[in-house]
Amino acid sequence: MNVSFKHHDIEFPTQNDVLLRGWLYEPIREVENQNLYPRIVMSPYYGGVKELFLDLYAEYITKFNFVVLLYDNQNFGDSEVDPERIGIWGTSYSGGHVLVVSAIDKRINCVVSQMPSINGKQNLRRKHKNDEAYQKLLNAFERDRKQIAEGGTPRMIPILQPALQPDWWEFFDVNKALDEDKWRYKNWKNEQTLRSLEMYGEYNPEEYIEQVSPCPLLMIVAENDTVTFTEDEIELFEKKVREPKKLVKFNGDHFLAYKGQPFEITAKAASEWFTKYLQT
Repeated sequence: MNVSFKHHDIEFPTQNDVLLRGWLYEPIREVENQNLYPRIVMSPYYGGVKELFLDLYAEYITKFNFVVLLYDNQNFGDSEVDPERIGIWGTSYSGGHVLVVSAIDKRINCVVSQMPSINGKQNLRRKHKNDEAYQKLLNAFERDRKQIAEGGTPRMIPILQPALQPDWWEFFDVNKALDEDKWRYKNWKNEQTLRSLEMYGEYNPEEYIEQVSPCPLLMIVAENDTVTFTEDEIELFEKKVREPKKLVKFNGDHFLAYKGQPFEITAKAASEWFTKYLQT
């Protein structure tokens, strides 16, 4: 598709008055075109921000005549869209979110879940080399809860540890980014609360998977994913996901999806899925 588009900043409050910010992408309308466009809501991966290559997905999908909201947290804004045709897209952590949302909110007409995090506890357990290391993490959770209950501040920890996760860190390392991409890292910080990690370990979107149907689900997985784990995603898809469904694989690891040929494969698959179910 070769549709021209525009995008602008958008901000809006949540129910608890937190101000959210994002980018709204819209096809440029011909004067005679008064059709309502389907809308797609997109959100980042765990610890991610919209600038870190997710805008490329928003631009790609907009060219297929969709209004796309890409946001840094949750909820969405308002535009000239068709409220009867709503799709959602998520990747990694938010890939799990869209499974839960489409299971609960039946206004959703189509969903794309890319490399979804489906079992937080299992993922955390795998990322610790033995029972002793995992128990140390659980003990840290307990100390943090006590500190917060006593009026202390939540403990902050890195999202990634470059020395221990060099392959993952390469994606987030601004020093290795191309000059034209360095702006993308401005709003990203390698920090999180320990409580956030604990809550991640309590979050299991796979529990909702059988409720997604009849909403059409496209699941996109990396063939060598050691973040959300390819084997878990495929097993869930094959054993528990109901029709209508489709599985797309690409050659690479978790962080290759956002650039180069893997990006072209994943963005094209998502656009075609939304077109099939929202443009008819």
